[in-house]
Amino acid sequence: MNGFRFSHAPIDVAAARAPLADPACGGHAAFEGWVRDTNEGRRVSRLEYEAFEPLALREGERILAEASERFGITRLACVHRLGALGIGELAVWVGASAPHRDEAFRACRYVIDEVKHRLPIWKKEHYTDGDSGWVNCERCAAATSHQHPHVHEHSQAHATQRHAHAAPQPDYSRQTILREVGAAGQAKLAATSVLVVGAGGLGVPVMQYLAAAGIGRLGIVDDDRLEASNLHRQTMYALADCGAPKAQLAAARLGATNPRLRIDAQVVRLDAANAESLLAPYDLVVDCTDNFASRFVLNDAALALGRTAVFASVYQYEGQLQVVDPRTGGACLRCVWPAATRDGLVGNCAEAGVLGPVPGTLGMLQALEVLKIVLGLPGRLDSDVLMIDLLSLATRRIRARPASDHARHVQEAAQRLRPAPPAEIDLTFESLEAAAGAGYTIVDIREPWETAAQPLPAAGVQRLPLAALIAGEPLAAGERHLLVCAHGVRSHAAAEALRARGLPAVYSLAGGVAALARECSSAAQARV
Repeated sequence: MNGFRFSHAPIDVAAARAPLADPACGGHAAFEGWVRDTNEGRRVSRLEYEAFEPLALREGERILAEASERFGITRLACVHRLGALGIGELAVWVGASAPHRDEAFRACRYVIDEVKHRLPIWKKEHYTDGDSGWVNCERCAAATSHQHPHVHEHSQAHATQRHAHAAPQPDYSRQTILREVGAAGQAKLAATSVLVVGAGGLGVPVMQYLAAAGIGRLGIVDDDRLEASNLHRQTMYALADCGAPKAQLAAARLGATNPRLRIDAQVVRLDAANAESLLAPYDLVVDCTDNFASRFVLNDAALALGRTAVFASVYQYEGQLQVVDPRTGGACLRCVWPAATRDGLVGNCAEAGVLGPVPGTLGMLQALEVLKIVLGLPGRLDSDVLMIDLLSLATRRIRARPASDHARHVQEAAQRLRPAPPAEIDLTFESLEAAAGAGYTIVDIREPWETAAQPLPAAGVQRLPLAALIAGEPLAAGERHLLVCAHGVRSHAAAEALRARGLPAVYSLAGGVAALARECSSAAQARV
């Protein structure tokens, strides 16, 4: 039985321990953390605990599941107090039952260390001199904690066990000390998910800074493999990595930087067919691609799903940065670029060349913009486009106003991501008389020898061989035409070609003359 929970009332140890009893377990260990009256020589009068409960509960359950699997624990539980606590009160309790005592000891030690480092819990110190202050419990995991650790083994005897030093963990103290970030801001980062599309020159600094800042979940989409020519600007990788998928390489590197980061690496190319499904699980998306087609697909997906997107592009020594936020009604890419530039007209890094720090700088700015959005910091781009020349270090911030047809961009975004349904070309009729009665002009596009061998039974049929039709023989304007061939294959292809030329009212008889023959035979049998 595993379970992590918070309690606003004093912890009932007997009630917490009771569900852990199991006759198959020979060892039970419990950790009890008590509030003590001093901290670094200062007298403490009381404490207060607060937590970002939705995230903390999920992560707490994950910690207990990890400990159970790692140490072979049969039953495991943890209770953490919230609210005001007095001196000597129980602040946290962990209990573990296992077949052997050593596993129970180690599981308790693991759980309390991980809880202190990973959960968004804050402790407010109240001192006897009237001073007070909030402290992230991640910084209380060392042996100098306010909590005096007692671990009781219940088997043949009782023993006391102190913490072993935990493995190094991410430390965000240099950014949480900022008034605009603080513990609440760090909790926002941990609760945020970001998709990075492209793990190259832009994507590398984006991923590195977001992982180091404590973003909770990071998605990586890239179908490319590392090449030696990438390394001067994609500095997260090594020469020995060449040939491996960038998405997988990035996941391994980022996991080493922040082992608490949830990483989803997908070796796939983003396109209109998969864009919505790739973006849907994330709060924000960062475009780090090197082609216009992918950028406009991401723009449309962001509009369709209501996701904020941070775009950047690089050309030699210059770069641009833009944020598209559907929630604000600001400009999108199609407002700034009504006619999307075709890939190949403007060179990418491989064709036009680039100095490594140029995409690095733009990627860093993209990461900064994501952090400003999540933390609500001032100076966000919003509807502005930032243009930067890295040679002169000149920057321009240009207001990008929504185009007059921006509402249409939003309305049509989802439609652009879905293939248009096939145009209705093939029609089925019981007879050519029925087709003529429905207002269609019948055009027999078979060759002369075919029409001689099997003439069509209906009167008023126009005979126009396929070659003459495709060569430009005109059809009567203002009429609906039904093309007929032997099996419906040539007539379908001809109808598609004529529609591409601007003749929308051209159709094909499904199955051709052979289908008509079958219909006639079936009708004759039915009469018999």
